[in-house]
Amino acid sequence: MDYPTLLAAVMLFGLGGPIVSAGAPKVIAHWFTGPDRGFAMGVYLTGPAVGGVISLTLTHSVLLPTFDGQWRPVLLSWAFVAVAAGVLWWWIAGTPQARALEAAERSAERVPQRRMIAQLLRSPAVRLVMLMSVGVFMFNHGLNNWLPELLRHDGMSAVQAGYWASIPTIVGIIGSLSIPRLATPGRRFRILLVLSLSAMMASLLLHFQSGIPLFAGLLMQGIARSSLMTVLILTLVELPDIGPARAGTAAGLFFSAAEIGGVLGPLSLGALYDLTGGFDAGLFLLTAVTGLLAYGVTRLRRAAEAPVRTSAPVRR
Repeated sequence: MDYPTLLAAVMLFGLGGPIVSAGAPKVIAHWFTGPDRGFAMGVYLTGPAVGGVISLTLTHSVLLPTFDGQWRPVLLSWAFVAVAAGVLWWWIAGTPQARALEAAERSAERVPQRRMIAQLLRSPAVRLVMLMSVGVFMFNHGLNNWLPELLRHDGMSAVQAGYWASIPTIVGIIGSLSIPRLATPGRRFRILLVLSLSAMMASLLLHFQSGIPLFAGLLMQGIARSSLMTVLILTLVELPDIGPARAGTAAGLFFSAAEIGGVLGPLSLGALYDLTGGFDAGLFLLTAVTGLLAYGVTRLRRAAEAPVRTSAPVRR
């Protein structure tokens, strides 16, 4: 495979991936309510972590030896898995329950997309969630991409760094299935605040090179990265100005803004590493970002309790 083909393949993934990311919260908002909605959102966001662990584990230990070290059949095997997932979703969309929900949505009054986006952006709570999503993705993508190298820079071997870097993933899988279910409207903002503070403490404790402080930092990173985005999306789709009808568009705005942080996080840590020769400056940057997230939670609570009407006034 040459470079242009690889670039085209990655760009194609960039078209499909965000559709899944934005569409799944809308489906969850339609199909689930109450604590079940939080659990469903946790399952949805646990999927990529579980899939990542399975693919990384099976690719090198099983698939590559099976295909005599040839990458093409390995990629075709994972492509088959993706096609199977699409067929499964096609079947789910054809069930009577899904068709009934789709028919009810089609019968509802539809608002043009541009007008809906404009209405959503008038809400201070929506704008604040979008801004916070940038910080969440800066923290998640920055540490997710640089954590093994950060651990190796502190003196670990590649094998040791791999084992230690798996701690946040394992904790994240457990947290994704438990914490969002607890984030009911009455305690959602308190949980958001605790998760933001956990992220801030993780960025501070990762300065330590070994021992209990490092383990605690990785533990807190796993807790934060597993549920911070989940609970923030839940908060967004359950704002009084949103509801299930606007959940898809709101989730699209969320991920459009969040991916700015998804790019800035790894780039910022890499640039600061080049400038300083270490990761301390990058970690302090993440400390500042997550501290702002904690402050943003307090502002979001006030904004959510005093929503701005996004619909046009009725003329008499």
